[in-house]
Amino acid sequence: MPTIELTSDNTTNGTGQAVSAWLAEPAPGAPVRGGLVLIEEVWGVNDHITDIAGRLAAEGYVVIAPEILALGVDLEEAAELGRIRSHGTDEERHAIQPRFRELLAPTRSPEFARPAIAALRAAVDRLLSDDRVAGRVGVLGFCFGGTYSLALAAADDRLRAAVSWYGAPMDAEQLSTVTCPVLAFYGEEDEHVTASRPQVEGALGAIGVPFEGIVYPDAGHAFFNDTNPLAYRAEPAKDSWRRTLDFLAATLPDGR
Repeated sequence: MPTIELTSDNTTNGTGQAVSAWLAEPAPGAPVRGGLVLIEEVWGVNDHITDIAGRLAAEGYVVIAPEILALGVDLEEAAELGRIRSHGTDEERHAIQPRFRELLAPTRSPEFARPAIAALRAAVDRLLSDDRVAGRVGVLGFCFGGTYSLALAAADDRLRAAVSWYGAPMDAEQLSTVTCPVLAFYGEEDEHVTASRPQVEGALGAIGVPFEGIVYPDAGHAFFNDTNPLAYRAEPAKDSWRRTLDFLAATLPDGR
């Protein structure tokens, strides 16, 4: 894999508050295939997310991963709860559930969503200002980020592609302004999220937006996260990655 230089960057969220973002770029002189906004899980822009950014950069994409969770969540506490969720005992994981729900409650409010979407759109602005990107911008996200990848697609018609891994259910009204093709991944054992797949397909189909939703058997939530030994499933992760690269190549083609 080519050497990828990852550096911190800053963007603004439209309200004057700075939102930090992780920037990953292809190696100097390497071809650029487009730009991507990468949206985190509920644990923040951690090693898992920066690793994905590096992998995408190695494939030729300029990647910006904004830390939008910081707009409403204590990132240090989120990271600690994430560690327990991934590596704790059954008893420890059960014990943190009330606090976990409380910590994430602000992210479900309009007061959080407005600056979060503004920050993500600022990331799109930044990518579109890069001549190497040549207008080819998409979004992808995981869990919380999977939800926000569709929310950004609904809020910004400059996007050409959206990929969502196990994002929370969204209704037809929320999806009514999506204009770009959507690829979504679900784990069969992630029942609440996966049950929304027909609804998403129907809503997007009604407005003529191409949609493909892949459901993996024997996989649950966060099956792509290889830092979570309890959730990670190697074959679905490998297959969804391959499908994502093929999808991006088709929707962000050279010469457009």
